[in-house]
Amino acid sequence: MQTAANEDAWERWRLPALTTAIFLIVVVPALLLQQMARSTDQAANWVQHSQQVRQLSQQLESSVRDVESSALMRSHGIELPVLNERMRRGRAEIDKALADLIAQTRDNPEQLVRLGRLQGTIDRRMQLAESIARSREPAQTQALIQEMIVANPMRELIDQLQASENTLLAQRDRESNLRRVQYTALSWGALLVQLLLLGSVIWLLQRQTRHRVVAERASTRSAARAASVLQTVREPIVLLDAQQRLVLYNNAFAELYGLGEEDARGTELSSIGEGAWMDPAIRQRLADILLRGRELWDFEHEQSAADGVARTMLLNARRMPLPDQDDEVVLMTVSDISLQKASNQRIQELNRQLEGKVEQVSEVNRELEAFSYSVSHDLRAPLRHVAGFADKLERHLGDGADEKSQHYMQVISSSARRMATLIDDLLVYSRLGRSALRMQAVDMQSLVAETRAVLEANDRAEHPDHRIEWHIAPMPILVADENMMRQLWTNLVGNAIKYSGKRDVARIDIGYEALPDGGHHFSVSDNGAGFDMEYASKLFGVFQRLHKATEYPGTGIGLATVRRVLSRHGGRIWAESRLDHGATFHFILPAALDAPSQESTP
Repeated sequence: MQTAANEDAWERWRLPALTTAIFLIVVVPALLLQQMARSTDQAANWVQHSQQVRQLSQQLESSVRDVESSALMRSHGIELPVLNERMRRGRAEIDKALADLIAQTRDNPEQLVRLGRLQGTIDRRMQLAESIARSREPAQTQALIQEMIVANPMRELIDQLQASENTLLAQRDRESNLRRVQYTALSWGALLVQLLLLGSVIWLLQRQTRHRVVAERASTRSAARAASVLQTVREPIVLLDAQQRLVLYNNAFAELYGLGEEDARGTELSSIGEGAWMDPAIRQRLADILLRGRELWDFEHEQSAADGVARTMLLNARRMPLPDQDDEVVLMTVSDISLQKASNQRIQELNRQLEGKVEQVSEVNRELEAFSYSVSHDLRAPLRHVAGFADKLERHLGDGADEKSQHYMQVISSSARRMATLIDDLLVYSRLGRSALRMQAVDMQSLVAETRAVLEANDRAEHPDHRIEWHIAPMPILVADENMMRQLWTNLVGNAIKYSGKRDVARIDIGYEALPDGGHHFSVSDNGAGFDMEYASKLFGVFQRLHKATEYPGTGIGLATVRRVLSRHGGRIWAESRLDHGATFHFILPAALDAPSQESTP
């Protein structure tokens, strides 16, 4: 009753209160500010008035001095029209300045008295100036000048006039500043009062609006709750009361359990979904949520929905109070995890298969280790025997061996040595694929220089007349396996030296270019024999050669080793060439191999 009475009183007094508030906010501050503005303008006008008086007095003095100087010049016999014009114009300016001063100081009797005395003095000085202008006797002129200066002083009267105006100007400046400060204070005060009154009005309006919103919210709360559920939840959701009847559900729940377009609220949960919710264990768990305050989290339940398809459903349920009722309900969400379960089973099966593949790979690696051991030990012993007995046979026969026998023994020895070299290269190639990478900062510039020095020394020892012209670009520092990078440069630079060996002057270019994506592009070019690009696909295979061993020695594993090193580092290699026009090998290393920058220490 008290609240209703207050509401009625507010309805009666609302319009008068708003009208009073608007009057206080708009009209009263405007009137006060207008009055203060007039006072401020008046003070400013007085300041301007004082400044004009000072200016006129200075102009008056200047005109008097101008007339007197012209008269003095005429007394010395200088008769010029311009002097007469100056005296005439000066006299007119004096009269005008005096008239303006009298008009400006009409409200100040003291200043008018001073102006009267000043006017008399100026009139006398003008008469004396006329006499001086006509006088031609020096003595008479001197007497007139003395009378004008001594007997009729003008400076003191003008100083008094200006001093009085300065006093008035200072006083009026203070009044003007005071008015300005008062105007500013009143403006801010009026603004503060306006804001307070405006805030009070807004608070009163909000209070009234709040009461109306509360009343409207009570009537629309049920529809807003249902719309919120439907708009925010994409999986099946349902609200159940204490008897496990449907209070609210969304479209996903209706489609999953075949509820159709009819309103199924009030229907028992056990009667929907073609027996999907007949399980007593589920019904008991849902009952315990309201009776005992329990919750249901990630509970898997096998059921068949309206379409008869067996599914694995993940249930989550908890107690939830309703804003428009005192009773609590059960909020249950249903998620179909059948695909997830099938995916997990498939993943487990793939993991088992992967474990089998890993075991197979491990077995292959063990067999490869055994093969490498066999190659390293078992095959070397027969080769050593063949090479050793061939040497012994050659020494045994001595000079008695004919030319054919010596040729046979040389073929046996060179073939044994070639076989040993092949075994060594094959073991190196095998270890490159199995050994772990030992990543560290590698200075490519130093590594290329070291490789060049070693290979150039070996080439000079075998071919003293072979000249090589080197062009090496600046190289970066990368993070890589140093031994593998050394193997890479040794093979590429070694091939460049070998296949350009028949040139009078071999030219080898080692280039570098930073790629836009941060990668590193290296190249090794020579002017040697080159190759036919039709067979470029065979370059990087094991034991693949495009030249006869009699022309260029080698095992055919070097470029395969280079490709394996690059693949271990995430890089790639390709070649460009023409027969008898040299070859260029390009390889790229990824940006991830950049060495971290380090600040230099002093």
